[in-house]
Amino acid sequence: MEYASVAGLAIIVVIFSIGPISGAHVNPAVTIALATFGHFPWSRVPLYILAQTVGSVSATYVGSSVYGVETQLMTTRPSLGCSSAFWVEFMATFMLMFLAASISSQSRPVRPVSGGSLNPARSLGPAIVSWDFKDIWVYITAPTIGAVAGALIFHLLRIRPRPCSADDGLLVHSIHSLQ
Repeated sequence: MEYASVAGLAIIVVIFSIGPISGAHVNPAVTIALATFGHFPWSRVPLYILAQTVGSVSATYVGSSVYGVETQLMTTRPSLGCSSAFWVEFMATFMLMFLAASISSQSRPVRPVSGGSLNPARSLGPAIVSWDFKDIWVYITAPTIGAVAGALIFHLLRIRPRPCSADDGLLVHSIHSLQ
């Protein structure tokens, strides 16, 4: 889980830093999907896939050197068989592409719909400073209800994280307190 969180945060940094230059293509599957529907030129696909692969190889070497982890431990392997892994990868990438396409679509951008806060404190701070509380209730109630609903579903499904230790961060402790 820690690896997935760090990888996700790294992707966010990459998207914001190189997005304006390259379109933030860091996934060959996304590049191919965009080219398939005419949103990216096929002539550039091989170079992008090469760059994406070189980036992955470089990151593996750097990660191995910095953390002293054997590169074999960084490989992706199915734990429940190839069929299950295939469908999980299919659905996760489907959702990733659908979300990316929805967010980046000029006809339906996310920002004009809500402002994209997801955090009551993030919206409340500027509202207090500017003394402009118009529609602030949306940004206080919706994220709070959404977070509670997510925690409720998590609790109902009884997803059990690994045992908490003194070395764990706040996130693992917080997850345990939900149960």
